[in-house]
Amino acid sequence: MGRSPRLSAAERKVWDAFPTGRTVELAPFAPSGNSPAGANAPSDGHAWGPERTVRAQVITSLLLGARDVAAGSAPAVRLTGARITGPLEIVGGTVEHDLSLSGCHLDEPIRLTGTTARTVRLTDCRLPGLTGGGMRVAGHLSLSGSYVTGAVRVPRAQFESGLWLGGTKIVAGEDDDHAFYADAMVVDSGMYLRNGDITGGIRMYGARLNGEFSLENAKLRNPGKQALIADGLVVEDSMRCTGDFLAQGCVRLRGARIGLLAIRGAIRSPDTPYALHASHMEVRELYLKPAEPIDGVVTLAHSTVNTLEDNPATWPDKLRLNGLTYERLRGSGVSRRIEWVGRDPEGFRPQPYEQLAAWYRRDGNDALARRAQLAKLRGRRHTEGTGARFWGRLLEFTVGYGYRPWLAAVWFAALLLVGTVAFGLNPPRPLKPDESPVFDSFAYSFDLLLPLSTFGQRDLFDPAGWTQGLAYGLIISGWILATALIAGATRVLRPS
Repeated sequence: MGRSPRLSAAERKVWDAFPTGRTVELAPFAPSGNSPAGANAPSDGHAWGPERTVRAQVITSLLLGARDVAAGSAPAVRLTGARITGPLEIVGGTVEHDLSLSGCHLDEPIRLTGTTARTVRLTDCRLPGLTGGGMRVAGHLSLSGSYVTGAVRVPRAQFESGLWLGGTKIVAGEDDDHAFYADAMVVDSGMYLRNGDITGGIRMYGARLNGEFSLENAKLRNPGKQALIADGLVVEDSMRCTGDFLAQGCVRLRGARIGLLAIRGAIRSPDTPYALHASHMEVRELYLKPAEPIDGVVTLAHSTVNTLEDNPATWPDKLRLNGLTYERLRGSGVSRRIEWVGRDPEGFRPQPYEQLAAWYRRDGNDALARRAQLAKLRGRRHTEGTGARFWGRLLEFTVGYGYRPWLAAVWFAALLLVGTVAFGLNPPRPLKPDESPVFDSFAYSFDLLLPLSTFGQRDLFDPAGWTQGLAYGLIISGWILATALIAGATRVLRPS
């Protein structure tokens, strides 16, 4: 097809450059490499004149085959420093050529719903939104460095070579529920949001990323709501919320399956039910080392983690671990893990203590495993009635719920010493003076403390006065110690 007389001078340049894929530069453009997200996008593009203006209809016509091309060439629309007027829409079409816009201003949102395309690059551009539900991109979609003043919607889209949002700034419009909407999206390579700035929340229900998900230095802003909601997300490689990562709002990953999840930035969401909702997940490696304690409730309930590494200095104040299972724990504060499992804001839960005790035993820390079990019983005691609490305290003081049987020996020795001294100074009278053996205060006290008389002294002497009360006290104490030892040995109060 020949040159159309209806094209402006700027449009003729694009038309003529298309067959060879040459870049048309309508104005010099030199983006800065260290600028904030979206800062390189033009802010005055709406005021550019006709010498820098290209109708979107011209671009879509070229992409859909309006001009014949010679064999052996690689046609493409590559345009820098232009103002694109009118709707750039391709709905359900097939685009066999690359589209690359750099430093451009688009008056209206882009619509590529159901389109099959090659690589689409919109770098350092300013646009009021993009809709690409169900689109198929054989290459990649890039919005790197762009400033999007409306929602980006790509549900059910498929990207074979990645989704690039490095340095992208997206601000949701007043009528948008989310700034980035990508339910059931599939990315065969990685999704990169390094240095991005998203205001209005990201929604990725059921999305699948066969590479990595990089959120290094990203800023997700949606205070009081969900900064990232990605229930059922699958990330085969790694998801990295590292560097100066900041989430103002809940980060929700319920039911996600991730190879490696690293959280090293900051999450602040005290006014939502959870700041980090990571329940029912499957994660091979979880590095939960934020730069500061997460502000809000964190839940890892019913998740499965092979290796979990964290730092006691940044443990959240409220942490739900009920149902969490793990194979390995790493990081400092091994002995402080008992405090870690006791931070559930809803109160006592036995499973975290059992899981921790099991890990201690696998790690060879039998003493710490016993401490974890003892802490579990202490926690359970606060949920029981008055009688059970009293008995529980008695068991703890006497035998440590069976995990500290040496306490019984300490109590026995102390009571034996008291009895020996007291009865030595105030010996009881013999019941049969002519037949009684020589009184031995040690043997007598020992007999009182044992349920069954061993030395025969208890049956031959009768204390009087205040020593009679002491004798009764020693008998009762002996029965209590014996009962506590039996209860602890048989784990009567330790249901699994």
